[in-house]
Order: sequence, then structure tokens, then C-alpha cells
Amino acid sequence: MGVEIKESAVSDAEFEDMKRFVSDYLSASVENEDDGGRMRWYPWHSAEYRFNHILNVVDLATRIADREGADVDVVRVAALFHDISKLEADQEVHAEEGARVAREFLSTHGDYPESFVEQVCQVVSDHSYQGPLTDVSLETRCLIEADILDKIGANGTALMLLRMGYEARTHMDAAEMVERVFERGRDASERLETDTAQSFAHQRLKRVKWFREWLEDEVPEMDHDGQFN
Repeated sequence: MGVEIKESAVSDAEFEDMKRFVSDYLSASVENEDDGGRMRWYPWHSAEYRFNHILNVVDLATRIADREGADVDVVRVAALFHDISKLEADQEVHAEEGARVAREFLSTHGDYPESFVEQVCQVVSDHSYQGPLTDVSLETRCLIEADILDKIGANGTALMLLRMGYEARTHMDAAEMVERVFERGRDASERLETDTAQSFAHQRLKRVKWFREWLEDEVPEMDHDGQFN
């Protein structure tokens, strides 16, 4: 008996069109605001940062979905749209607004099955769920886990060090700030359910721990009060 190969619901060309749409939408969200963009004074609230975060989540969510047996097309499209309304809607409703935008796009571009559109929109709408990940679909779980993972590790460390500059901190505070990344990442990773996401988290947290140790080794006067567990 041969193995049935599922045909992708979304071609590479179609996915590239979606990426361009999301990038343009984020840029327009900032440009259309009279005050120059909500919280634009923080770089990670800019259209450029938000789109980069989305692409990171697409990559992570796709890898998790592939290894865990989820519907990869649903997950990667939902990941692409999950934060599309982040810069124009309040935090409490950005997931629902993102699902609305995704539905409008998918319904007017291409000929996607209604069941596919519904599933993508449900995953986008549910990605802000704060409860146990065992309560949501596998596809939603993959997206939430990827969203969590992008905030820990090297990327989370770089953002924390960037924040230090905005807070006029010196490099002597770096070890303390990096430990915050580790602690927050460790706490966030406790929500992860899939073996794949837990493995990624372990690798990322280990790198943060190494970075802090390198800082303390190379800067003798660095504060040593905080300790990794």
C-alpha cells in the first residue's frame, strides 16, 4: 500500500503574496496613526520588528507542526496572520482582529476551502489564550508555543539589552537583565506541551545561561548576586 501524500493547500507563491500583504498592512498601521505609531518609540513595537517576530514565529510554528503531526498549512498561515493587527488594535482584541483580517484576505485571494479558512481563523483568534495548552487544538498549541519561544533565548536577550539603552542602564547591569530573560523564559516554558517545543526551549535557555556566565567571567566586577537555577 502506498503512502498518501497530502497536497499543500497553499503554494509557495501564494504564501509569498500573504507575506507581502502582512508586511504592507503592518507598515500602513503605523503610517496611518496621527501620533506616528502606537508605542513606536520602542523599536520592538515598530512594523519592522513586528514583521520579523511574525517570520520567526512562522518558522518555529512550522517546525513544531511538522514534527508533531499538525496541519502545517493551517499553522504557518495562522502564524503569518497572528499579529497582523498588533499595531492597530488593543492588546485584548488583537487576536480577534487578526482573525478578521485573515478571513477577509483568504476569502478574496485564492480559492481556499471554507474549512481551511475557518480553521486558520480559529487558530489566530485563539493564539492569545492564557490557559493550559491541552485545552486548545494541536494547531493552536503549535502557534502559541512558537510565540512563547520567540521571546526567550538569544532574541529575547538581544531585546532586553536593547531595552537597557532606553533605560539608560550601563553594561554592569547586563548580567542582572540577562538573568531576567532566563527567569521569564523558564517560567513561560512551563506552559509548553509538545516535546518539540520543550526541546527548543531547553536549547534556548541553555544559551542564555551560557551568555550570563560569559559576561561574569569577562567582567570581574559584574554583579554576581543573581544565580541561575
